[in-house]
Amino acid sequence: MARLPRLGIAGWPHLVVQRVHDGQLLARDDQDRQAILDALKEAARQHGLSIHAYCLAPDHLHLLATPSSDDTLSLVMQALGRRYVAAYNRRHARSGGLWAGRYRATVLEPAQYLLDAMVFVESHAWRAGQVSRVEDDAWSSVWHHLGMRTDPLVSDHALFWGLGNTPFEREAAWRRRLEAGLSMVQLQALVQAMRSGWALMPEVAAAKLAVSAGRRLTPRPRGRPRKLASEGVKSDGEI
Repeated sequence: MARLPRLGIAGWPHLVVQRVHDGQLLARDDQDRQAILDALKEAARQHGLSIHAYCLAPDHLHLLATPSSDDTLSLVMQALGRRYVAAYNRRHARSGGLWAGRYRATVLEPAQYLLDAMVFVESHAWRAGQVSRVEDDAWSSVWHHLGMRTDPLVSDHALFWGLGNTPFEREAAWRRRLEAGLSMVQLQALVQAMRSGWALMPEVAAAKLAVSAGRRLTPRPRGRPRKLASEGVKSDGEI
């Protein structure tokens, strides 16, 4: 079966994960971590990617970002691979690739899923037991959104701005959302969407957006239509 074209839709937020090969580390120390962020910042600036949230995990990178064109995200991830992986290999006297295949991503309906996706990204280290508190993760965008520093990599989404009229109100509201966390249903929806590459949005919205995208955004229902199957008729009309 032919692989569907990589899903990238201008103006819509995408939740992204890029993993490294088994047994490898995304970064070995803080110098590597800063190199990732520097390379990501330059690639995002060059290709027009607005990054709303990120985190650097031991074996993968998470992004929540909105591309300015359909191929922006792909171009940014390619540039990140060229710049960071090459520098990483030179610094650690290694060769070969670092990424475990292609990045995975899902397009999100922002009103329903964007803030959940931000919580998902910024609380990853805490969920994984790598820090004792969500705000202890120095290598994510959580410090930016809690007012602990200004992160030049981050472009706040309008929905984050809508959490309050002042920085203090937004930061307090965001802390409450982080502390509330996500339900298992919310977590599973985000993870499954990333793994599958299908969009995470209501069917009506996905159907409309599929027209401009030139491909399906959600999977076809499995199996035959119930009525046709019960009558012994194949779904393509053949007996």
